[in-house]
Amino acid sequence: MRVLYFTRDYTPHDYRFLTSLVESGQEVFFLRLERQKRQVEDRPLPSEVEQIVWRGGQRPFSWRSLPAMVLGLRRVLARYQPDVIHAGPVQSCAFLAALAGSRPLVTMSWGSDLLVDAYQNPWMRGITRFTLRRSDMLVGDCQAVQRAAEGFGFSGERVVLFPWGVDVEKFSLAGSDDGLRERLGWKDAFVILSLRSWEPIYGVDCVVRAFAQAAEAEPRLRLLLLGNGSLAGKIQAMIYEHNLHERVYLGGQVSQRELPRYYRAADLYVSASHSDGSSVSLLEALASGLPVLVSDIPGNREWIEEGVAGWLFPDGDSEALAAGMLRAVSTGSELSEIGRRGRRLAEERADWRKNFPKLLSAYQQASEFVKNKRSNHGH
Repeated sequence: MRVLYFTRDYTPHDYRFLTSLVESGQEVFFLRLERQKRQVEDRPLPSEVEQIVWRGGQRPFSWRSLPAMVLGLRRVLARYQPDVIHAGPVQSCAFLAALAGSRPLVTMSWGSDLLVDAYQNPWMRGITRFTLRRSDMLVGDCQAVQRAAEGFGFSGERVVLFPWGVDVEKFSLAGSDDGLRERLGWKDAFVILSLRSWEPIYGVDCVVRAFAQAAEAEPRLRLLLLGNGSLAGKIQAMIYEHNLHERVYLGGQVSQRELPRYYRAADLYVSASHSDGSSVSLLEALASGLPVLVSDIPGNREWIEEGVAGWLFPDGDSEALAAGMLRAVSTGSELSEIGRRGRRLAEERADWRKNFPKLLSAYQQASEFVKNKRSNHGH
């Protein structure tokens, strides 16, 4: 099958999808909408993937360029004649594909596009509705995405859900932290890991605020704070304001190769995200046998049952998050069993190798849907 994979930028998620597509025998063409200033994936494209050079993909996307982009995409479609177009997020790549008349169109939701962006204003609601009406299948990673799509009139029968999952061999109970804790002088500390991007939607400021409060009561607490983003100035100011610079390690953007050792160096994973689908970092933590403490939002509730593989706290409530951190410390030896339950959950539901074939099923269903539609119109 000739697959045109059209995405906003190039991320670790894209690398994983593209790699799995070529390994499954598809002929894959990669189309990039824009190039952000901050590159988040340092691995090159899989060698079997052909990157298409076109109008887009060189700079940040601008709505002013929309007509030229649509014309450019139509030329790409005419030249490459894909069997299926895989496009997402909904309001950018999938919208352009819908405007260009791409069929069969498999729209992939990236979570926040349907859970947050779709409701920003009437323009975004209109774009979302237009795109979904012209999508043959929708791929999502959680039930919350399906419910949102159905709210825009999209049939649940044409939704394929599967968690994007993780490599359960790479993220596992085995292996070491390569001496990270020892180098930091944290051998006997209780280490909390946060690695969401420093953007408003991910609530990292809530994590730092909660850690500052919990650290006053528990001197063993330490925070591995990875990532970066637009809130960098605010986050760093909070760390110095609360005199936490010796108890917080700022690790910056970590490569995929190095990431497993950070999970292994931690005792607890936290995420205060205000919106999520099936968060991949949450699934990585579960696969690594790391107990989790995450915001009580629909995407997280699909994975975390209170006290089984971790805990939930009310979204945006830094005091409750601080209390949760202290509760985790006091859990003691039970943490290991909580981590093992998380590992079993990841093996059952978050194994990327088991989940990926559902995407190929979505491609097939989209092709059949378009074929049947054309056949019915022919009569």
